[in-house]
Amino acid sequence: MKHYNIPIFISHFGCPNDCVFCNQKKINGRETDVSLEDVKNIIETYLKTLPKKSKKEVAFFGGTFTGISFNLQKEYLSVVHEYIEKGLIDGIRLSTRPDYIDKEIVDMLVSYGVTTVELGVQSLDESVLKKTHRFYPLEKVYTASKLIKDAGIELGIQLMLGLPGATEESDYMSALKTVEIKPDIARIYPTLVIKETEMAEMFKNGNYKPLSIEEAVQRCKKIYSLLEYNDINIVRVGLQPTDELNDSENVLGGPFHPAFRELVVGEIYYDFLKKFDLSDGKISVEINEKNVSKIVGNKKINRVRFGEKLIIKIDHSLSLDTIVVNGKSYLWKQVLRGEINEPDNNKYE
Repeated sequence: MKHYNIPIFISHFGCPNDCVFCNQKKINGRETDVSLEDVKNIIETYLKTLPKKSKKEVAFFGGTFTGISFNLQKEYLSVVHEYIEKGLIDGIRLSTRPDYIDKEIVDMLVSYGVTTVELGVQSLDESVLKKTHRFYPLEKVYTASKLIKDAGIELGIQLMLGLPGATEESDYMSALKTVEIKPDIARIYPTLVIKETEMAEMFKNGNYKPLSIEEAVQRCKKIYSLLEYNDINIVRVGLQPTDELNDSENVLGGPFHPAFRELVVGEIYYDFLKKFDLSDGKISVEINEKNVSKIVGNKKINRVRFGEKLIIKIDHSLSLDTIVVNGKSYLWKQVLRGEINEPDNNKYE
């Protein structure tokens, strides 16, 4: 059954903190917060167009939901809960900070039918957290994650790559610690310099250098591979394009690309196929038709790299998790394993 989110953006509401990278008004495209009536109207509008036979969740995004006053949280959730009781909505998703989760809050979320909580962890390197003005100990992340999982709520973790003070090693270490937490889903966001943030001033003063697109892809592909190899569903890679982000005046620097995930996956496949690139041989690939764009890469870059050596054949009988190279079958997990240097008894030929 197809899944749909009904997005409700609450902007910067609920978060008294000023992380150096954050300007939610530019990120989520909303300048004001929504009223209870707005919530109802948004749901009604979406229900008119979404297929009846589909999974529908109301998603509170854009702010620290559990940082809102306790009573207002309940008022927002009660509006949605009425639709859950009528069978029109299947659940509620929301995002928040690890230091705004406790047992009382989690119990309340469960009572109103919250199905997913995404924690804006961003980094699991305490020095990076401090440099970005996120002043809480790492233990808060582990405690919040356990409370959410123990309550039977789907846990999501959001990571940001290339934050001030972060290195390739520290970003990968954050991913390793994320695997230990065992979230159900994850989002990976390369850090962008957004207008009217403290990071924008750091960038202008030469105190922060964002990753280039090439650097971000190289850093992300290993983290992406690690998380997916460990059965963590990666629901997004890179910020979703909006009119605000597409406006070059709002993004001052950093690796923004509307198809960033495609860049990452294409690079993972390129690294895999390179191992078959013999000077005088062909790379004969058989795949499901839906995977062709992943193999050839963004703007067909992998076709350019391999030239006539790369021969692609469509086989509709193959699963999306299977690729056949020079007559030998490999699973997607074997492709991922090559990025994270896990041993593989099924060596390439």
